Formats: sequence, C-alpha cells, structure tokens
Amino acid sequence: MPPRYARVTHPLVRENGELRPASWDEALDRAAAGLRKTRDEGAEIGIFSCSKTTNELNFAAQKFSRVALQSNNIDSCNRT
Repeated sequence: MPPRYARVTHPLVRENGELRPASWDEALDRAAAGLRKTRDEGAEIGIFSCSKTTNELNFAAQKFSRVALQSNNIDSCNRT
C-alpha cells in the first residue's frame, strides 16, 4: 500500500468500486465516454477557465467546450 500522500504515477480507473491501474488509452477512452454519455443524456456541461493563463489556452478551452462538448457554457475568473 502506497503512503497516504503518494504521487500517482499512472492512471487509475474504478471497476466494481475499486481503483485499479490502467493504460493511458483506457483512462482517456473512459473519460471521453463519460463526457459523451453526460452530453447525450441532455445534462449541461460547462468549462471554467483561469484568467491567469494565456489567451491561447483560454481560446483552446472555449473551442473545446463549443466543438467537442457542444456547450456554450464557459466562464472564467476574469471579473475578480
């Protein structure tokens, strides 16, 4: 058993309530499938971006939200 605050060095996926090591491909496929399922069920998905990052990364986040997630719900902490 790793120490309580050990650094995670590989992806973990939950199977039957337990975490197990997985490949990066499997972990990313599961994440994409989960987002796709949520979107297809009609749930709203949003992105929260940071004002301290570059304009290019904020642009990429809003593009991902609009194209991949089919959502216009994007916000950032620019007002603070």
